Amino acid sequence: MNVLITGASGGLGRALAGECARRGYNMLLTDLKTDNLLALKHGLECQYPVSITVKACDLTADQNVDDLLMFTDQHNLRFDMLLNVAGIDHEGGFLSIERQKILDIVNLDIIATLRITHGLLERRRPGKPFYILFVSSLASLCPMPFKATYAASKRFLLDFSIALNRELQDQKVHVMALCPAGLATTHEALQGIAAQGFWGQITTCHIEIMVRMTISHLLCGRHVYIPGTVNRILSFFGKLVPPAAASALVYSRWQKS
Repeated sequence: MNVLITGASGGLGRALAGECARRGYNMLLTDLKTDNLLALKHGLECQYPVSITVKACDLTADQNVDDLLMFTDQHNLRFDMLLNVAGIDHEGGFLSIERQKILDIVNLDIIATLRITHGLLERRRPGKPFYILFVSSLASLCPMPFKATYAASKRFLLDFSIALNRELQDQKVHVMALCPAGLATTHEALQGIAAQGFWGQITTCHIEIMVRMTISHLLCGRHVYIPGTVNRILSFFGKLVPPAAASALVYSRWQKS
Protein backbone atom coordinates (compact mmCIF):
# COMPACT_ATOMS: atom_id res chain seq x y z
CA MET A 1 0.00 0.00 0.00
CA ASN A 2 1.43 3.38 -1.05
CA VAL A 3 0.00 6.37 0.82
CA LEU A 4 0.40 10.13 0.44
CA ILE A 5 -0.31 12.19 3.57
CA THR A 6 -0.60 15.96 3.50
CA GLY A 7 -0.01 17.99 6.66
CA ALA A 8 2.03 15.01 7.80
CA SER A 9 4.12 16.70 10.48
CA GLY A 10 1.14 18.13 12.39
CA GLY A 11 -0.55 16.30 15.25
CA LEU A 12 -3.20 14.41 13.26
CA GLY A 13 -0.89 13.88 10.29
CA ARG A 14 1.83 12.38 12.50
CA ALA A 15 -0.70 10.09 14.17
CA LEU A 16 -2.02 8.86 10.81
CA ALA A 17 1.53 8.36 9.54
CA GLY A 18 2.28 6.30 12.63
CA GLU A 19 -0.82 4.16 12.08
CA CYS A 20 0.04 3.63 8.41
CA ALA A 21 3.59 2.64 9.36
CA ARG A 22 2.23 0.20 11.95
CA ARG A 23 0.20 -1.41 9.16
CA GLY A 24 3.29 -1.67 6.96
CA TYR A 25 2.30 0.98 4.40
CA ASN A 26 4.94 2.88 2.42
CA MET A 27 4.41 6.64 2.42
CA LEU A 28 5.13 9.95 0.77
CA LEU A 29 4.83 12.60 3.47
CA THR A 30 4.42 16.27 2.67
CA ASP A 31 4.18 19.43 4.73
CA LEU A 32 5.76 22.88 4.78
CA LYS A 33 9.10 22.12 6.49
CA THR A 34 11.59 19.49 5.37
CA ASP A 35 13.27 19.22 8.79
CA ASN A 36 10.03 18.18 10.51
CA LEU A 37 9.31 15.63 7.80
CA LEU A 38 12.80 14.13 8.00
CA ALA A 39 12.51 13.77 11.78
CA LEU A 40 9.18 11.96 11.35
CA LYS A 41 10.61 9.74 8.61
CA HIS A 42 13.60 8.77 10.74
CA GLY A 43 11.46 7.96 13.76
CA LEU A 44 9.01 5.77 11.84
CA GLU A 45 11.64 3.93 9.82
CA CYS A 46 13.49 3.09 13.04
CA GLN A 47 10.32 1.49 14.45
CA TYR A 48 8.77 -0.17 11.39
CA PRO A 49 9.97 -1.94 8.20
CA VAL A 50 8.53 0.66 5.83
CA SER A 51 9.87 2.97 3.13
CA ILE A 52 9.12 6.67 3.60
CA THR A 53 9.80 9.51 1.19
CA VAL A 54 9.40 13.16 2.16
CA LYS A 55 8.86 16.25 0.03
CA ALA A 56 8.16 19.73 1.41
CA CYS A 57 5.30 21.46 -0.37
CA ASP A 58 3.10 24.52 0.08
CA LEU A 59 -0.20 23.12 -1.17
CA THR A 60 -1.63 26.62 -1.62
CA ALA A 61 0.92 27.36 -4.40
CA ASP A 62 0.21 25.93 -7.85
CA GLN A 63 3.88 25.61 -8.75
CA ASN A 64 4.71 23.82 -5.50
CA VAL A 65 2.02 21.23 -6.14
CA ASP A 66 3.15 20.82 -9.75
CA ASP A 67 6.68 20.20 -8.44
CA LEU A 68 5.37 17.60 -5.98
CA LEU A 69 3.45 15.78 -8.71
CA MET A 70 6.47 15.92 -11.02
CA PHE A 71 8.52 14.44 -8.17
CA THR A 72 6.11 11.48 -7.96
CA ASP A 73 6.35 10.98 -11.73
CA GLN A 74 10.14 11.13 -11.73
CA HIS A 75 10.26 8.43 -9.05
CA ASN A 76 7.47 6.45 -10.73
CA LEU A 77 5.32 6.61 -7.61
CA ARG A 78 1.73 5.44 -7.87
CA PHE A 79 -0.65 5.47 -4.94
CA ASP A 80 -3.36 3.45 -3.25
CA MET A 81 -4.44 6.02 -0.66
CA LEU A 82 -4.54 9.79 -0.11
CA LEU A 83 -5.02 11.21 3.37
CA ASN A 84 -5.95 14.90 3.07
CA VAL A 85 -4.96 16.20 6.50
CA ALA A 86 -3.55 19.66 5.74
CA GLY A 87 -5.87 22.36 7.01
CA ILE A 88 -5.99 25.48 9.13
CA ASP A 89 -8.29 27.38 11.46
CA HIS A 90 -8.03 30.73 13.21
CA GLU A 91 -9.98 31.23 16.41
CA GLY A 92 -12.25 34.23 16.71
CA GLY A 93 -15.19 36.02 15.13
CA PHE A 94 -15.26 36.93 11.45
CA LEU A 95 -14.45 40.62 11.94
CA SER A 96 -11.85 39.97 14.64
CA ILE A 97 -9.61 37.98 12.27
CA GLU A 98 -7.39 39.54 9.62
CA ARG A 99 -8.84 39.27 6.12
CA GLN A 100 -5.89 37.25 4.81
CA LYS A 101 -6.32 34.68 7.59
CA ILE A 102 -9.94 34.19 6.54
CA LEU A 103 -8.79 33.60 2.95
CA ASP A 104 -6.04 31.25 4.15
CA ILE A 105 -8.67 28.94 5.60
CA VAL A 106 -10.45 28.70 2.23
CA ASN A 107 -7.22 28.44 0.24
CA LEU A 108 -5.83 25.53 2.25
CA ASP A 109 -8.92 23.69 3.47
CA ILE A 110 -10.73 23.76 0.12
CA ILE A 111 -8.68 24.89 -2.89
CA ALA A 112 -5.42 23.18 -1.98
CA THR A 113 -7.24 19.99 -1.00
CA LEU A 114 -9.02 19.83 -4.36
CA ARG A 115 -5.76 20.55 -6.17
CA ILE A 116 -3.82 17.65 -4.64
CA THR A 117 -6.80 15.28 -4.79
CA HIS A 118 -7.23 15.83 -8.53
CA GLY A 119 -3.51 15.27 -9.08
CA LEU A 120 -3.37 12.05 -7.04
CA LEU A 121 -6.44 10.57 -8.70
CA GLU A 122 -4.48 10.76 -11.95
CA ARG A 123 -1.61 8.91 -10.23
CA ARG A 124 -3.43 6.03 -8.60
CA ARG A 125 -2.31 2.48 -9.19
CA PRO A 126 -4.11 1.16 -12.30
CA GLY A 127 -6.82 -1.41 -11.68
CA LYS A 128 -6.52 -1.24 -7.89
CA PRO A 129 -8.87 0.29 -5.29
CA PHE A 130 -7.99 3.85 -4.35
CA TYR A 131 -8.91 5.36 -0.99
CA ILE A 132 -9.31 9.07 -0.21
CA LEU A 133 -9.78 10.62 3.22
CA PHE A 134 -10.98 14.19 3.70
CA VAL A 135 -10.56 15.57 7.21
CA SER A 136 -13.78 17.45 7.80
CA SER A 137 -15.06 18.26 11.29
CA LEU A 138 -18.01 17.94 13.62
CA ALA A 139 -18.24 21.69 13.00
CA SER A 140 -19.39 20.88 9.45
CA LEU A 141 -22.76 19.64 10.70
CA CYS A 142 -24.25 23.06 11.44
CA PRO A 143 -23.56 26.77 10.81
CA MET A 144 -21.21 27.97 13.56
CA PRO A 145 -20.97 31.60 14.66
CA PHE A 146 -17.37 32.56 15.61
CA LYS A 147 -16.11 29.72 13.39
CA ALA A 148 -18.20 30.54 10.33
CA THR A 149 -15.50 30.24 7.64
CA TYR A 150 -13.91 27.14 9.12
CA ALA A 151 -17.23 25.33 9.61
CA ALA A 152 -18.35 26.22 6.07
CA SER A 153 -15.06 25.00 4.58
CA LYS A 154 -15.42 21.70 6.43
CA ARG A 155 -19.04 21.42 5.26
CA PHE A 156 -17.77 21.76 1.72
CA LEU A 157 -15.36 18.85 2.27
CA LEU A 158 -18.12 16.72 3.80
CA ASP A 159 -20.56 17.27 0.93
CA PHE A 160 -17.82 17.00 -1.69
CA SER A 161 -16.56 13.69 -0.30
CA ILE A 162 -20.03 12.13 -0.36
CA ALA A 163 -20.64 13.31 -3.93
CA LEU A 164 -17.18 12.23 -5.15
CA ASN A 165 -17.60 8.82 -3.58
CA ARG A 166 -20.78 8.23 -5.58
CA GLU A 167 -19.28 9.68 -8.78
CA LEU A 168 -16.13 7.49 -8.71
CA GLN A 169 -17.54 4.39 -7.04
CA ASP A 170 -17.58 2.43 -10.31
CA GLN A 171 -13.85 3.24 -10.74
CA LYS A 172 -12.95 1.52 -7.44
CA VAL A 173 -12.42 4.85 -5.67
CA HIS A 174 -13.62 4.95 -2.06
CA VAL A 175 -13.98 8.33 -0.34
CA MET A 176 -14.61 9.02 3.33
CA ALA A 177 -15.01 12.17 5.40
CA LEU A 178 -13.63 12.17 8.94
CA CYS A 179 -15.61 14.46 11.26
CA PRO A 180 -13.87 14.71 14.63
CA ALA A 181 -14.63 17.20 17.36
CA GLY A 182 -11.77 18.62 19.39
CA LEU A 183 -8.26 17.27 18.84
CA ALA A 184 -5.56 18.17 21.34
CA THR A 185 -2.90 18.71 18.66
CA THR A 186 -1.94 22.41 18.89
CA HIS A 187 -1.82 25.18 21.50
CA GLU A 188 -4.74 26.95 19.77
CA ALA A 189 -6.76 23.72 19.76
CA LEU A 190 -6.13 23.19 23.46
CA GLN A 191 -7.28 26.73 24.18
CA GLY A 192 -10.44 26.16 22.14
CA ILE A 193 -11.19 22.93 24.00
CA ALA A 194 -10.59 24.58 27.37
CA ALA A 195 -12.84 27.50 26.43
CA GLN A 196 -15.74 25.10 25.92
CA GLY A 197 -15.42 23.69 29.43
CA PHE A 198 -17.34 20.46 30.08
CA TRP A 199 -18.54 20.07 26.50
CA GLY A 200 -15.05 20.56 25.17
CA GLN A 201 -13.76 17.76 27.40
CA ILE A 202 -16.42 15.15 26.59
CA THR A 203 -16.31 15.74 22.83
CA THR A 204 -12.50 15.69 22.49
CA CYS A 205 -11.27 12.59 20.64
CA HIS A 206 -8.52 10.21 21.75
CA ILE A 207 -6.26 10.57 18.73
CA GLU A 208 -4.54 7.15 18.76
CA ILE A 209 -7.83 5.26 18.83
CA MET A 210 -9.36 7.62 16.30
CA VAL A 211 -6.66 7.17 13.64
CA ARG A 212 -6.80 3.38 13.99
CA MET A 213 -10.56 3.38 13.46
CA THR A 214 -10.29 5.97 10.68
CA ILE A 215 -8.06 3.80 8.48
CA SER A 216 -10.17 0.71 9.21
CA HIS A 217 -13.43 2.49 8.30
CA LEU A 218 -11.88 3.93 5.14
CA LEU A 219 -10.75 0.49 3.97
CA CYS A 220 -14.20 -0.92 4.71
CA GLY A 221 -15.86 1.62 2.40
CA ARG A 222 -17.58 3.78 5.02
CA HIS A 223 -18.64 7.23 3.77
CA VAL A 224 -18.55 9.31 6.97
CA TYR A 225 -16.89 8.60 10.30
CA ILE A 226 -17.72 10.62 13.43
CA PRO A 227 -15.43 9.49 16.27
CA GLY A 228 -16.86 9.29 19.78
CA THR A 229 -20.26 8.18 21.07
CA VAL A 230 -21.13 11.63 22.42
CA ASN A 231 -20.29 13.23 19.09
CA ARG A 232 -22.43 10.75 17.16
CA ILE A 233 -25.37 11.46 19.49
CA LEU A 234 -24.88 15.20 19.01
CA SER A 235 -24.77 14.78 15.23
CA PHE A 236 -27.99 12.73 15.28
CA PHE A 237 -29.94 15.29 17.29
CA GLY A 238 -28.32 18.10 15.32
CA LYS A 239 -30.05 16.83 12.18
CA LEU A 240 -33.41 17.31 13.88
CA VAL A 241 -32.79 20.98 14.68
CA PRO A 242 -33.32 23.67 11.99
CA PRO A 243 -30.01 25.32 10.96
CA ALA A 244 -31.02 28.75 12.29
CA ALA A 245 -31.91 27.30 15.69
CA ALA A 246 -28.70 25.25 15.80
CA SER A 247 -26.71 28.36 14.94
CA ALA A 248 -28.39 30.27 17.76
CA LEU A 249 -27.51 27.51 20.22
CA VAL A 250 -23.90 27.53 19.10
CA TYR A 251 -23.79 31.32 19.37
CA SER A 252 -25.04 31.27 22.97
CA ARG A 253 -22.49 28.57 23.86
CA TRP A 254 -19.49 30.24 22.20
CA GLN A 255 -20.27 33.92 22.93
CA LYS A 256 -18.72 33.97 26.40
CA SER A 257 -15.67 31.87 25.51
